[in-house]
Amino acid sequence: MYFDRRCKITFISHGATIFSEEGRFSDKENHPQINENGLEEIEKICEYLKKRHVKNDRIYTSAASRCIQSAKQISKIYKKNFEIIDLKPRDCGGFSGLTFEQLETKFPDMLKQFIFNPEIPTPEDAESVSDFIKRVSEKISEIVKDNADNRVIIVTYPDVIKAAVCDALNIPHESFNRIYIKTGSATQISYFKNWKSLIYSDYTPL
Repeated sequence: MYFDRRCKITFISHGATIFSEEGRFSDKENHPQINENGLEEIEKICEYLKKRHVKNDRIYTSAASRCIQSAKQISKIYKKNFEIIDLKPRDCGGFSGLTFEQLETKFPDMLKQFIFNPEIPTPEDAESVSDFIKRVSEKISEIVKDNADNRVIIVTYPDVIKAAVCDALNIPHESFNRIYIKTGSATQISYFKNWKSLIYSDYTPL
């Protein structure tokens, strides 16, 4: 049936890090870890999950230390283990470690290409935005296939969640950077046989 849901995924963005607070590109897995603000964000997310009685059958997390730190706290609520999956952030190449402001000052033409030509790898040693969205979509499709009728939590990076939203709503890839996903936030998407529905996005508990 058209409205038969195959899987519901609640995406949790990892807690804040010094890089996320500075608006830096980062594709590293072991650095940085979540900071004090990040720990507070995840505590609030855990309270939200308990109060809303957000049910789940499986918990997944990306491999970065900042994601695993966040997943450990969430897994305590449900008293179940989490599974590490190969869901990496976009390969930023030479952009890694730089802020949008630095790119605007030093590499304005490259920044424009990154925003308005998502199918072109920018910089040249990076993954294109379109390829990144496609990679995330394919991985999530695998998870949905493996979790028929399940409710799933995935702890991951803000950019991965942005890619999932782009894919769910068929948003043009050049609008990728117009989507805002905060650290320590929750986004929920329902996956049906032939379509997807965004239930809520970037919810941040007070």
